[in-house]
Amino acid sequence: MNEIIEKEFITSDLFRMKVKAPEIARKREAGQFIILIVDENGERIPLTIADADPEAGWIALVAQIVGKTTKALSQLEAGDSIKDLAGPLGNPTEVEKYGTVVVIGGGVGIAPAHPIAQAMKKAGNTVISILGGRTKDLVIMEEEMKAASDKVIVTTDDGSYGKKGFVTDALQKLIDDGVSIDLVVAVGPPIMMKFVSKMTKEYEIKTIVSLNTIMVDGTGMCGCCRVSVGGETKFVCVDGPEFDGHKVDFEEMMHRIQMYSHQEKEAMDKFLSK
Repeated sequence: MNEIIEKEFITSDLFRMKVKAPEIARKREAGQFIILIVDENGERIPLTIADADPEAGWIALVAQIVGKTTKALSQLEAGDSIKDLAGPLGNPTEVEKYGTVVVIGGGVGIAPAHPIAQAMKKAGNTVISILGGRTKDLVIMEEEMKAASDKVIVTTDDGSYGKKGFVTDALQKLIDDGVSIDLVVAVGPPIMMKFVSKMTKEYEIKTIVSLNTIMVDGTGMCGCCRVSVGGETKFVCVDGPEFDGHKVDFEEMMHRIQMYSHQEKEAMDKFLSK
């Protein structure tokens, strides 16, 4: 079983846990994810692997409570077990020596950005990380990102920490300051990745985004995670999760993510009423 070794709340609705999963910890690479089922009545949800220790045999997961399953997961404690954990899934990040890589993480997207920054740094790149959140509390893993980066810039929407503004403001300043950027990797809310990609396309900066869509089986069979990239249908679970940000149809993706919002609310209400 997949025992939870540690668990902590970062904010009231954001939590991190270390889960015993030696095989996944040994094989995982930056950019990959797992699919878990909390209990025998649970649904499958994908979560990106935020960190791992192959020697100790654990992986780290960071999740935000947005529905019934993440709520149920948040209620487990150290010593409890997750029923099923499958992975590592998806294609690893294409890591090579690009030069200067800007890694952008928004909110809970900072967690999956962390192993990417680690891998880019290890490959010899200069890594500048931009961390964004609506408020100070939503800027997570800052110390870990500092350890994986040459420079870290923090932005908050309300100015409660770091520079007031959005991650795109910080990116624009780097460009205006004449920083030569060879690659941008963005992970976070779809709207953030959309506007990062829009900006970098203008400056012809190669940009990779990591998509977190509705996903069920993680094998490309169910089709729930399909997205349009460059006019072609792709499946995030087997073709991604990372794609050329300049080619992703973000409007379509955001529409599909909202398809089951009514059912998600209904499931959450039933879970809370028990």
